[in-house]
Amino acid sequence: MASLGKILLVSGLLLAGAGLLVLFADRIGWLGKLPGDIIVKRENFTFYFPLATCILISIVLSLLFWLFRK
Repeated sequence: MASLGKILLVSGLLLAGAGLLVLFADRIGWLGKLPGDIIVKRENFTFYFPLATCILISIVLSLLFWLFRK
């Protein structure tokens, strides 16, 4: 039962962190505009895939999970 409490607590903190990131995303101008983010613009079509941003977020989250596991 204690492990369920830890899972809920960490999930809540991650959700709150994601909410803060979305709230302040416009103030973090470089996020989503890194070199390596793929943007294809055509006349009636825009394709955007933030590859470098996804990799950066993945590295940060992996480090955080590794620190919490210790």
